[in-house]
Amino acid sequence: MSKKWTIALAGNPNAGKSTLFNALTGGRQHVGNWPGKTVEKKEGVWKSNGQEFTVVDLPGTYSLTAYSLEEVIARDYIVEEKPDVVVTVIDTANLERNLYLTVQIIEMGAKVVIALNMSDIAEARGLKINFEHLSQALGAAVIPTTANKERGLEALKQAILDTLNAKKGDQ
Repeated sequence: MSKKWTIALAGNPNAGKSTLFNALTGGRQHVGNWPGKTVEKKEGVWKSNGQEFTVVDLPGTYSLTAYSLEEVIARDYIVEEKPDVVVTVIDTANLERNLYLTVQIIEMGAKVVIALNMSDIAEARGLKINFEHLSQALGAAVIPTTANKERGLEALKQAILDTLNAKKGDQ
């Protein structure tokens, strides 16, 4: 029997975690456009190559310091449940502010894939990001996505699978 993999979606409020969750799982979780909308973790299933993956949509948080209920839920899940991969969902147009949480998660030793979401908005604003350089600097795959249009979704899925396969080799 194959191992059951768990993928957690983490990121700042309004970065598109729930939209990405719905795109991955076909779920119909309500997507709100205000901080604190997702105040509990939601789970769904993503199927690929005959294997099922549990996808967990964590509440939005700015850091793992954990002052608010949302931050406590997100931090505790990452620290205690140790998901196989944490996809950090970043609002690409606000890269600097959103990277703080990602760096904290990487420093915890979690396997991370970075979804630079809303990349269409960043492009429209004239922002240019060197994805390869960012990936090398952070030691994680960096995938530009636009979750509400399902752009970059296949590349993100492949990066998750590649990270899981690399993790298997580490065990």
